[in-house]
Amino acid sequence: MILACHNIEKSFGEQVIVHDGSFHIEDHEKAALVGVNGAGKSTIFKMIMGEEPLDGGSVILAKGRTIGYLAQHQSLLAGNTIYEEVKSARADIFAMEAQLRSIEQELHTLSGEALQSRLETYNRLQSDFEAQNGYACESEIVGVLKGLGFSEEDFSKQTDTLSGGQKTRVSLGKLLLTRPDILLLDEPTNHLDLNSIAWLETFLMNYPGAVFIVSHDRYFLNRVVTKVIEIERGEVRMYLGNYKAYSAKKQQIRDAQLKEYLNQQREIRHQQAVIEKLKSFNREKSIRRAESREKMLEKLTPVEKPAEAAKEIHFTLEPSCISGNDVLTVEHLSKRFGSQLLFDDADFEIKRGEHVAVIGDNGTGKTTLLKILNQVISADKGSFTLGAKVKIGYYDQEHHVLHDEKTIFDEISDDYPRLNNTQIRNTLAAFQFTGDDVFKEIRTLSGGEKGRVSLAKLMLSEANFLILDEPTNHLDITSKEILEEALNNYSGTVLYVSHDRYFINQTASRILELVNCTFVNYIGNYDYYLEKKEELTRAYASSSPQSASETAQSSPAPQASESKLSWQEQKEQQAKERKRKNDLKKAEDEISRLEDRNAAIDHEMTLEEVYSNSVRCQELTTERAENEARLEELYELWETLAE
Repeated sequence: MILACHNIEKSFGEQVIVHDGSFHIEDHEKAALVGVNGAGKSTIFKMIMGEEPLDGGSVILAKGRTIGYLAQHQSLLAGNTIYEEVKSARADIFAMEAQLRSIEQELHTLSGEALQSRLETYNRLQSDFEAQNGYACESEIVGVLKGLGFSEEDFSKQTDTLSGGQKTRVSLGKLLLTRPDILLLDEPTNHLDLNSIAWLETFLMNYPGAVFIVSHDRYFLNRVVTKVIEIERGEVRMYLGNYKAYSAKKQQIRDAQLKEYLNQQREIRHQQAVIEKLKSFNREKSIRRAESREKMLEKLTPVEKPAEAAKEIHFTLEPSCISGNDVLTVEHLSKRFGSQLLFDDADFEIKRGEHVAVIGDNGTGKTTLLKILNQVISADKGSFTLGAKVKIGYYDQEHHVLHDEKTIFDEISDDYPRLNNTQIRNTLAAFQFTGDDVFKEIRTLSGGEKGRVSLAKLMLSEANFLILDEPTNHLDITSKEILEEALNNYSGTVLYVSHDRYFINQTASRILELVNCTFVNYIGNYDYYLEKKEELTRAYASSSPQSASETAQSSPAPQASESKLSWQEQKEQQAKERKRKNDLKKAEDEISRLEDRNAAIDHEMTLEEVYSNSVRCQELTTERAENEARLEELYELWETLAE
């Protein structure tokens, strides 16, 4: 055991964070701490680190062991570059190296016993330096920085010019390089792109020490952890296995508790009915028996009803009208910022009912694409066309649709006056706003809370084409599951950018990967994308926009052209297939119409007023003959199209 919490207690006023909570982390174990937003996960981490006092209980770190902590908000030393800041995590190694170089210079001036003494010091330092992998330290720093999504050009950037997400990545890099015996990581995948998350997964799975993680990334937890510790309504429970195993076990336990509760309630109702019946007899003996049963009920230990799972709150998304089949057509779209080309000559289509996820590395232009489609910014070249009756609902991370002076409740009720109080509260509850929370002013909310309000408004918009930029950011797992269910039942069209692989896997029917300034199409979910990625992106994997000239020299030009052509051919093939199906349907409809008409003509010819009229008979005969000739053509066409 490396870390243990025994009977810990913590409250803020009347709000109980944890009551009599106990858990432990073993050496080399990878564990997760899960719970809804506000359950107390970050507070528990702060108590472990001594940043928050305990009301009771104890936190024990094994003697001689070190602990490293990544909080959600980081501060870095101003004036340092990214490389210098991360390098400072191994300052002891570089100090040792400097001492070795200094002694090496001294050795030329020494002799006798002084030389011997200095050599012994040098040998001891060199042995320590090698034991701590000092010779590979710089390459390790570079590997960690690149793994976390920094290019070599980024290494010289000043830390005080970085965004909050970039600072978090720098802090994470520093922490990983210190190699403590146990890592405490609070939302480590925030601000990481998919490649960086995959790198971090591999790093942590192979990490020799213990890891304790708070994360809402279910795909990440499934891959990394072998134990889940849950904090729910102040109670702490431990489950062995990854997140998927925890979720299944938790549901089994809840189902068993609910069954036990319902059985007891059924028995209580039965006994109460018997008691009432016995009393109605109004006889001394039957009254005594009724009283005996009442005493038995009083002694009964009540089974608590399991708290209603938040994900049992459902809401539905329904567009106000159905769009045309062609929702979005993008043709030859290009965009660059300064010298950086984001995408070039992009072509793709989105059809009604598709759920399309856009993925790619940070900075490749995914959010920019969504802003272009919503006319927030303009493209450099190319165009896009929206289909008939398309009504867009747009979710951006800046939350421009909110009004600071309003309460959460008013924000919804003012925009959607058709909703009653219960409907508004149910919608907000689905996004974890309950009780008096709904009367908080927008200006007082955190970025995550504003995101949830924006998402709630979008869900009520009745749009038939949802465009979402990182919709799961700041949502806890329960809220993500609610959103997943809502989107999966949504009859409209969805285009979104996300780094949440589990969310993508649950909701996407198609994936567009923005790689090497080109959109690569995958018809399937995230698991399908992983299977096919190597095959379809072989030409792109070894190059980047910044090294286009190098790519042209190192690999034959036809290879990239062939890959792009294969994507173009795939598009053309899909278009041909759609045309074939449309033509087949038209042929079937015309065949049906002509056959119905011929049947009607045959019926008319049996009527006396018709067969006795030679002119009308001739007209009908001619029409039928023309129909038969056309039917022969249609039958042949149908056979060809149906092959």
